[in-house]
Amino acid sequence: VWFGGTGDSHLQAAEKDLTLAYQSPNIHLLRDWAVDQAEKANYRTVGIYAGPLGFAYNTELLAKKKLTPPACWSDLIKPEFRGEVQMANPHSSGTAFMALATLVQLSGEEKAFKYLKSLHRNIKLYPREGNTPLKNTSQGQNAISISFIHDVPGEVMAGFPIKGVMPCEGTGYEIGSMSIVKGARNIVNAKRFYDWALTAPAQDLAAQAKQFQLPANIRATVDLRVPDISKMKLIRYDFEKYGSPEERSRLLEKWEREVNNPPS
Repeated sequence: VWFGGTGDSHLQAAEKDLTLAYQSPNIHLLRDWAVDQAEKANYRTVGIYAGPLGFAYNTELLAKKKLTPPACWSDLIKPEFRGEVQMANPHSSGTAFMALATLVQLSGEEKAFKYLKSLHRNIKLYPREGNTPLKNTSQGQNAISISFIHDVPGEVMAGFPIKGVMPCEGTGYEIGSMSIVKGARNIVNAKRFYDWALTAPAQDLAAQAKQFQLPANIRATVDLRVPDISKMKLIRYDFEKYGSPEERSRLLEKWEREVNNPPS
């Protein structure tokens, strides 16, 4: 079972026939967006949680450098944040690809890539894993990370001076998903796990593991530290389009060509 991670990767795998179609008898227990994710993939995947994209900043580091905390995407390209921002590499990170796709949907492709070129000047590092920028920011290696907001409470619980921000212009969100790998050797137990993972008791375990996404099960307990996406300015993220292998490859190639390694 492939458990968790941004849903666009699961949709891509479904389109490439890498995952098994399976409609769990527990699907009726899920929120609409989780069921919609399953229907788009002909039940080769299903949504298990949702969480908003944004950024986070180290409160102590910003205070020490006398920098105003960012509130909008537009703040991240200010000259005072030169070398202070981390975002994962979108080639290897679903979090970072969602940031790329979010910006394209938020302002249009031309403006988004102009923004990404400006942001590149302020980027200190493009780590491979999506959560690494937040970890590095929490530890004071830089001031700001582009991250999922639901990962911030865990850092706060660990004692780090970190605060999450929902960008004022609006932002995208992930539908974390679950799929059964096609050709799985233990298919009976895979389906048992799949069914159990969609129940309220299973999803109640997330907060104990310091995971604060919104659970897909409508009866699951929503921890008070889970970001309230109903109060956020979210775009109508096109999971189907940006989960397609063709669109993903096209945008990644363009990002590599025009942003990460532009012609000198």
